[in-house]
Amino acid sequence: MTPFTERVIQLIQNIPEGKVATYGQIASLAGSPRAARQVVRILHSMSKKYQLPWHRVINAQGKIGLKDEQSYYEQLMRLEAEGIAFGQHDWIDLEIFQWKTDKDRC
Repeated sequence: MTPFTERVIQLIQNIPEGKVATYGQIASLAGSPRAARQVVRILHSMSKKYQLPWHRVINAQGKIGLKDEQSYYEQLMRLEAEGIAFGQHDWIDLEIFQWKTDKDRC
């Protein structure tokens, strides 16, 4: 496993309940700001093995990026159960719900 993959897994495991992170945010925090698609691949292939809270990772527009209807609604329901509110067109207000790390605050 690459150091980038290990860091992505660690970061996703640390997203607190009731907060979300974007694919790009995770990539940037893991040291490769242009690797958002790699974060998607890591989530897809390693979520079950590492019991990642995959549902807490969304796209940069504050929306669920999954196209499969069943998975989309599963993610939506999990986020709502954690207290995340959805606006019009299932949009999440990142000003309120985005996970802020110490690095983000600097």
